Amino acid sequence: MFNSIPKVTRQLLLINVLVFVAQNVFPSLDFNGSLHYVLSPYFHIYQPITYMFLHGSFTHLMFNMLALWMFGRSVEPALGTQRFLTFYLVCGLGAALCQELWQTADFFLFSGALAPTVGASGAIYGVLLAFGMLYPNDRIMLLFPPIPMKAKYFVFVFAAIELWSAFGTNDNVAHLAHLGGMFFGWGMFRYWRHRANAHLRATQQTYGPRPASSWSSPTTPPPPPTADQAYNAQRNAKEARLDALLDKIRQSGYDSLTEAEKRDLFDNSKH
Repeated sequence: MFNSIPKVTRQLLLINVLVFVAQNVFPSLDFNGSLHYVLSPYFHIYQPITYMFLHGSFTHLMFNMLALWMFGRSVEPALGTQRFLTFYLVCGLGAALCQELWQTADFFLFSGALAPTVGASGAIYGVLLAFGMLYPNDRIMLLFPPIPMKAKYFVFVFAAIELWSAFGTNDNVAHLAHLGGMFFGWGMFRYWRHRANAHLRATQQTYGPRPASSWSSPTTPPPPPTADQAYNAQRNAKEARLDALLDKIRQSGYDSLTEAEKRDLFDNSKH
């Protein structure tokens, strides 16, 4: 069963569990790897990466890994291995940046306590957002209350809860980091869509249909594309096709794809 989980999701699950075991064997790992405030003498440049693999308790680890398993196994095949890993790390780094900005405001405006931050929640909230964008009409069963809800509404509800909790509670949870992970995840989708559209326009301009006048003389045929141009056109067309399929999934859900489109999604997601 473990081998049926997509590669990156499986490796992230394993790394987080192993690091949690190491935390309990080497207590200094917990303190040195946590994300400290950037002006703290305990801050180190590697902490925006290491913090997302540390957890404060077994319950903290269990809920984060359950969410990663639930949503990562669907998001990773849709994005592809490389894209999913990039997406996960960017969301985690974005969560760290938002947490640092929040602590700066808290320190200078409210003189709040600057506790270190640990947990994969920021990155996983980004994965949750990706699931909602890719499979908006898939239903998720809530635990409390136990009712089904479409993924797009599920994501909205969680974002609203985190926003309210950030300003309306004092529960020592990094709510702004969670929102930061979602915000950077949304930004990644926007960036990929913009890049795919730019590639598609460039491909159409280079290899699209030409005016009839340009073909009027049989003695001046258009020059054949070079090997580099042909490779770039093929790559751009592949990325444009993948983004078009992801857009369709985001709008209508995975089940709206035809069998041919599902095969295309699988083939184009392999990097």
